[in-house]
Amino acid sequence: MSKINSFLLATALCTTLGTPLVAEDVTGNTVVATVGGTEITVGHMIAMTANLPAEQRQLPIEVIFEGVLERLIQQEAISQTQSDPSYMTQLQLENERRSLIASEIVNGIAEAIEVTPEAVQAAYDRRFDNFTPSMEYNASHILVETEDEAKALITDLEGGADFAELAKTKSTGPSGPNGGELGWFGLGRMVPEFETAVVAMEKDGISAPVQTQFGWHVIKLNDTRQPEAPTLEEMQGDLEQEVWREALQAKISTMVDAASVERADVTGIDPNVLADVTLLEK
Repeated sequence: MSKINSFLLATALCTTLGTPLVAEDVTGNTVVATVGGTEITVGHMIAMTANLPAEQRQLPIEVIFEGVLERLIQQEAISQTQSDPSYMTQLQLENERRSLIASEIVNGIAEAIEVTPEAVQAAYDRRFDNFTPSMEYNASHILVETEDEAKALITDLEGGADFAELAKTKSTGPSGPNGGELGWFGLGRMVPEFETAVVAMEKDGISAPVQTQFGWHVIKLNDTRQPEAPTLEEMQGDLEQEVWREALQAKISTMVDAASVERADVTGIDPNVLADVTLLEK
């Protein structure tokens, strides 16, 4: 909320009205103030309250009532001092009208969408019927600056040294303190030279020195696995959202396709024109 709107709410005053209305007599059309002949109603207050920031909606309802009423009175009084709003304001009002009406319609459509078990199953089948799992690897490494250092590490390992302890004391990589463990990764996650070496290794094997842009690596392949496709139950939430989004987009596309739309050729318009507010000067 802008500083101006914050000020208008903060300066709310207790307003003395005419004869108090009985609660059951109040409707959205009930007039709470008249400014220069323009009526402000309970409906206007409800609409403004609905758009208040969450922290302001936590205020006592009496404070909200007084603040919203005073803000509406001030806004109407101020707006009446200018009979001809700027071109920018006119365009923003048109955009706001479009946005509010479209949002109301789309929200109604969204709430009415029913996500059926059959649709979720179909979405699951589309995604995983041709699922081909890729091999995943779990490896550790020790990173050093030179090939000679890497060869010395391999000699130590062949002599019975513990890989994790060597990584903690010798590795210059960020995984060193964790014993050199890199966890599980699939193809494409590591630099090509490192990946090629890992794919060619046997479980529990130690690589020859491998050079990459980061230095020289001594790699240990801890394990491999070929993951299975997740179950429908595991994917239930994601699939329901996917089905809902697709249904909503389909309905929106149908409405747009049914509209009479004539698109101008905008290829010659420089996108930077959007920052040129001088075009709105009249």
